[in-house]
Amino acid sequence: MRLNSLSPAKGAKKTGKRFGRGHSAGQGKTSGRGQKGQHARSGGYHKVGFEGGQLPLQQRLPKVGFNSRKARLTAELRLHELAIPQADVIDIDVLKRLSLVPEHTQKVKVILSGKLEKAVSIKGLAVTKGARAAIEKAGGKIEA
Repeated sequence: MRLNSLSPAKGAKKTGKRFGRGHSAGQGKTSGRGQKGQHARSGGYHKVGFEGGQLPLQQRLPKVGFNSRKARLTAELRLHELAIPQADVIDIDVLKRLSLVPEHTQKVKVILSGKLEKAVSIKGLAVTKGARAAIEKAGGKIEA
């Protein structure tokens, strides 16, 4: 078998209708477009989704999804990542410098994930209940 010998199966390719070739051809005069109206005119058609003035389906259905603008400015920090900085007091600036949170972050929240072995001092970070308990258990302190 060669690529140039390949051809579609019999009956797979149907020849298209030849419009505007007279009544005997079956598609004469109006060429299957009916009588008058928008669909009969050349270039006369409506935009995608247009329903003749009725409120279109895509406008009737509710919007889906939501992207919070506040979420772009907040970041989560896992508990075990608090052991990485060698600073006396850990704040947002220290975390940004070490690339633990994105540069544009304005608010950081420490969540309970992993274990904390050393005592750390935190300033200006939000902390979950579980993370607070773990930090205090390790001998650390949290400043507002």
